[in-house]
Amino acid sequence: MKSKTIVLTLAMAMMSMAWNDAKAQNELNDSPDKVIPVEKVERLSVTSMEGVSGAWDMEQITVNEQVTTVITASEPIRFVDISTDKIAGDQPINNTIRLKPKEPGHEDGEILAIVTIVTERYRTQYAMIYTTRLTEAVSDKEVQLVERNAYHNPAVSMSTEDMYRFARRIWNSPARFRNLTSKQNKMVVRVNNIYSVGDYFFLDFSVQNKTNIRFDIDEIRVKLADKKVSKSTNSQIIELKPDLILDRTESFLHGYRNVIVLKKLTFPNDKVLTIEMSEKQISGRTISVNIDYENVLSADGFNQLLLKED
Repeated sequence: MKSKTIVLTLAMAMMSMAWNDAKAQNELNDSPDKVIPVEKVERLSVTSMEGVSGAWDMEQITVNEQVTTVITASEPIRFVDISTDKIAGDQPINNTIRLKPKEPGHEDGEILAIVTIVTERYRTQYAMIYTTRLTEAVSDKEVQLVERNAYHNPAVSMSTEDMYRFARRIWNSPARFRNLTSKQNKMVVRVNNIYSVGDYFFLDFSVQNKTNIRFDIDEIRVKLADKKVSKSTNSQIIELKPDLILDRTESFLHGYRNVIVLKKLTFPNDKVLTIEMSEKQISGRTISVNIDYENVLSADGFNQLLLKED
C-alpha cells in the first residue's frame, strides 16, 4: 500500500511540473526577448526568471533598491539586455551603466534579473541577486578580464582602443605634408599627415600661435563645403562628425597638435574638406585649413612600423 502511495504522489508531481513548463513556455512565446541599444535601457526585454538555468553559475552582483550599482567596462558599451522589469537602468557615459531594483520586498538571494553587456570586443553576463542588507549591495563594479567572453561585433570595424593606439602613434610621427597650411590672426595651422587605416582616415594637424594670447578652444569641426562659391548660388556645407578626437586639451599658448579620425569618404573635386577650430570668446578667433581631394587620395596606408613598441 505504501509503494502505491509513493507512485501516485510522483505521478501527480510530474503532471504538475509538466503543466508549469507548458504555461511558462506559452508566456515566453507571448512576449519574446528583444535586445535594444543601451541608450534606451529603460525599455529592455522582459522574460520570466522561472526555469533560468545557469544563473547560479555566472558572476553574481548583490543589489538593493537603496543602492545604485555602477558597472564600468574597459571600452564603450554597445548594448545591454536586462531580462526582467524588476531592474531599472541607464547609461550616463559610453562605458558605464547604472542599475537598481525598482521596488523593495524581495527575498534574500532572489534572482531579480540576468544582465547581459556587450561592448566592442566582448560580452559578459551577471546575475542580479537581491539582498536586504545594504552593506552587501555592490555600488561599484568593474568588468574583470576573467569575466569577458570574446565577441566579434559586426557593427565595429575598429575598436576605440585600437583607434586611440593608431592615433597616438601618428601624433608622434614626423610630418609628411609641408604645403597644407593656412595663416590667420597671426596663427598658422597645418596638416602634418593623412593616413588611411581600415575604414577610417586619420587627419593629423597642428597649430602655431605666434601671439602671446592663450587660445581657449571652443570646438573643433570638420566640414565638407564647395571649393568656390559664386554669388548666384547657395553654398552647401556638410558637417562631419569625427569618430575620435585624440587630444581633449581645452587651451594652448603657442603650440598644439591633434589627430582626428573620420569614417572614410569620397567627394568631388569641387568640394574641399575643412578642419576648423574656434575660440570660446564671443569675438574669438577662428582658424581653419582646407584639404583637397587629391591630398586625401595620397593618404598613406598605415605603416605597421609606427606601432612598434618603443
